[in-house]
Amino acid sequence: MASGESGGPKSADVFVIFGITGDLAKVMTFRSLYRLERRGLLDCPIVGVAVDDWTVEQLKERARESIVGTGEPLDEAVFERLAGRFSYVQGDFSDAAAYGRVGEAIKGRQTPVFYLEIPPFLFATVVKGLSEAGLTANARVVVEKPFGHDRDSAIALAADLHRYIDESQLFRIDHYLGKMGLEEIIHLRFANTMLEPLWSRNYVASVQITMAEDFGVEDRGHFYDPVGALRDVVVNHLMQVVAACAMEAPSRGEPDTIKDAQVALFKAVAAADPAHYVRGQYDGYLQIDGVAPDSTTETYAALRLEIENWRWAGVPFFIRTGKRLPVTQTELRLVFRHPPKLGFRIFDRALEPNQLVVKLDPSTGIRLVVEAHRADAPGEAPVELDMEFAEEGGEGPTPS
Repeated sequence: MASGESGGPKSADVFVIFGITGDLAKVMTFRSLYRLERRGLLDCPIVGVAVDDWTVEQLKERARESIVGTGEPLDEAVFERLAGRFSYVQGDFSDAAAYGRVGEAIKGRQTPVFYLEIPPFLFATVVKGLSEAGLTANARVVVEKPFGHDRDSAIALAADLHRYIDESQLFRIDHYLGKMGLEEIIHLRFANTMLEPLWSRNYVASVQITMAEDFGVEDRGHFYDPVGALRDVVVNHLMQVVAACAMEAPSRGEPDTIKDAQVALFKAVAAADPAHYVRGQYDGYLQIDGVAPDSTTETYAALRLEIENWRWAGVPFFIRTGKRLPVTQTELRLVFRHPPKLGFRIFDRALEPNQLVVKLDPSTGIRLVVEAHRADAPGEAPVELDMEFAEEGGEGPTPS
């Protein structure tokens, strides 16, 4: 990684996105860039690279459609500033000439960031092409998940990339790390004295992490079918939620100390029992372009994890995700133990356990479910105390 005079990394002077015509850019990256532009945080050109034979005007139109398609209000002046940063390079990633064109597009730039929004089997091809074109000396390379399909393939992929760039230049990114709700879990746990003592097996009966989507794979069959729900979101996105929810408080705020706390937590996770793992596939998946007609790839996955440490022993962590479900909602839910029965019978029914829900998507917020006496009901009933973070602290950042 390039370092500045203060010892920290230099800001990128050009941002190059490989795969900019793909789905991830459509649903996340363009909106994220737009929000950065609106906040005045973008200060470099943006070069898109893909195999599609597009003009820069087509790229700008895709950006506009993508931003509006996410429901983001569009300020024309902000969008025009963003669009003015775009340029486009067309090329096959296996063609050396394509990297020559990338070199021309970023000529004179000293600290490029190359963001690879492409399937992992292309990572080494692209990094090799960039290296052989002399473009990686002071560059940082950001690669999206999944990084390989298992441990052995991840190790092999890292070795391939290290032939061309140093580990300090390589950033394996999980864009979920940029979600406001994920960071808020850590703040809720460790910045609130009234919550931290409750966040353990002494009070919690189960932890439930759900990522439900009401849409399907659509036009992503070629990407999704070799991956599936487990590798697409569980072992990366949702395990980040597990870490934020279950790790011990890090002693310092620097990245390495936080990483060590997460690693310690992951080492305490017992190997998942196949008897507690469910896979499913929604009707119509096999008819999607790019999906093998006999595919057994799961579009729904649910599993139970156990964490073997003093804080969580005996508390099941239920993780579930799926497409074509009734709603789109990602959340962390702590279900607390049942309250005891009281001998003087002031309650005429079994009480529901309290719940604390951190909403991660499509909006971020927190919901607390408690029992309370209600004027509109004969006695006590569950009450939901619901708050959207945007209403209290403003709009949160969107990951790219």
